Formats: sequence, structure tokens, C-alpha cells
Amino acid sequence: MPFECSQCGECCSHLGLVHTIKKAYGDYHFMVNNEYTGEKTEVTVDPDKIALFCDRSIFLERPEACPFFRFDQTTAKGYCTVHSTRPEICRDYGCWRILILTADGKRAGRIMCQRFLASEDERLTRVFSEQIDCLTGLDDTAWDERVIRMLGAAGYTVRC
Repeated sequence: MPFECSQCGECCSHLGLVHTIKKAYGDYHFMVNNEYTGEKTEVTVDPDKIALFCDRSIFLERPEACPFFRFDQTTAKGYCTVHSTRPEICRDYGCWRILILTADGKRAGRIMCQRFLASEDERLTRVFSEQIDCLTGLDDTAWDERVIRMLGAAGYTVRC
């Protein structure tokens, strides 16, 4: 089953520690700095989310939230107000439990929270379907440990 975002906001609730606004240009246009990588990204609040962006009440409940994350009380869902221009790290995020890299450090795929593989790497897809997809009866910790060993034996490295 592929991952579907429930818009709970957990992924963005602490990204205020990662993303900081370095400059406000006006007209809802900002320079954002990634505090871990130093990467700078220009973002603009999506026109349909300006009213939501102006509501800063999220920070009372979630003080470490991304400066562009807002929670809409009427829909009970979280929204990225700069979704169209969001930083690369946010584009890559997908609630993965295991990130899989090739031997040279390139991303080969991700195992999502529900033990689903998201990958376009044919070899990895084959390893997953032949060796990993059939693992049953293991709790999450044991499953993760077994999968990490199997992926290592197949020449991949992982990040959890």
C-alpha cells in the first residue's frame, strides 16, 4: 500500500529547528536557510494559502513548527503554505522509515512507514520483492533490523 499523507503535521512540527527565515522580501516572499546544510531557498506563500499563513496560532501549540506550516482548524488538517516553492528537503520527505542508498551514496529508494518500498531502482525492487516483502511475524524493530542486514548484504547502505 503506497504512502498517503494524512496532513497530521507531525513531519513539520519540529522543522522550525531546521528552517529559519533569513530575509523577508515582502509580498509573502522569503529567503529560508536550512540550519543543518546551510542551503538557502527562496520561497513564496502560495496565493490560496495567504490567509492561512497570516494565522500564527500554530506556534502556541507547536512552537518548533516550520515557519510556513499552518493547521487549519476548520478542516483539522496541516498545510505547507509554501508548498509550490518548498525547499528540496521538504520535496524529498515522505514519512520514510528507512532510506536506502547505493554504494556510491545515491538514493535508491525508501521504505515507507507501512513497509512499502518506493523505488525506481530495478535491482532494489527485485531484492525487496524476493527477500523482504515475504517477511512476516516480526515486530517493527525486528523487521527493521532484518531488512537493514539484508540490504547491507545486497550492497546497499541505509539511514533510519
